[in-house]
Amino acid sequence: MRNFFGIAMLLALPASAVAQVGHPPQSSPFRDIRKGHTFTVMGGYFKGNGGKFGIGPHGAAVFGARYDIRSASALQIGIGVYHGSLERLVVDPFVVVANRVKGPVKQAVTFAELALQFNLTGGKTWHRLAPYVAASGGVAFAGSTPTDTSTYSFGKKLYLAPAIGFRYFVTDRLHLRAEARATFWKLNYPPTFQQVPREDPTAPPVLAGSSTREWTSSRWLQAGLGYSFSP
Repeated sequence: MRNFFGIAMLLALPASAVAQVGHPPQSSPFRDIRKGHTFTVMGGYFKGNGGKFGIGPHGAAVFGARYDIRSASALQIGIGVYHGSLERLVVDPFVVVANRVKGPVKQAVTFAELALQFNLTGGKTWHRLAPYVAASGGVAFAGSTPTDTSTYSFGKKLYLAPAIGFRYFVTDRLHLRAEARATFWKLNYPPTFQQVPREDPTAPPVLAGSSTREWTSSRWLQAGLGYSFSP
C-alpha cells in the first residue's frame, strides 16, 4: 500500500518537476549550439611528400577563412579559401642523374573549397565540445615556378579532403576549432620525364614505365577561431 501511494504521488507531480529527477537544466553537460552562420579564421600546416619526386607543393603554413551555414541540427555547409607559400623540389630531366634534383623552392598555392560537416553531438555541445566528421572538395590553384625548366606544371588540381575535428565553445558565439584532414590530388608528369637526359644518353629517364600520373595524399592540420551570428 505504501508503494501504491508513492507511485500515485509521483504521477501527480507536474512534468517539469519529474524532469528534474535527472540532470537539472543548469547542470546538464549538453548545451544548444547557436543556429545561424559562422565565420572562422583558420591557420595550419600542410604536410606531405609531393609525390615520388617531391615536385608537388607541400610542407608549409597555410592561412585562410571559412564561412558556414548550419542547415540542420547535425549538418552544416561551408565554403573556405586558404593560401600558402608551399615548398617543392625541382627535377630537371635533361641533365645527369647527380644534378637532377634542386630545391626546395617556393610555390604559392590557393585552395577554394566546399565543405560538408556532420556534428556527432547533433545540435548540442557536450561539456562545451562538439566533435565532427567532414568532407571537403575543391580546387587548388598554383603559381608558376620560373626555376623549373622541365615543362612540369602543377596548374589547377581538384582535391578531396576527408577530416575529423572538434569545436570548443568558449561562449555560445565564440569557439575554437581544431581539425586533421587528409588531402588527395593527382599529379601529372610531363613527357620529358620519360626521355633520356641530353647530357647523358646512357642514363635512365626520370620516370620509368608508361604512367605519367600519380595520386598523392598530404596531411593538413588546422586550427581556428570562429564567431557565430544570425543574419
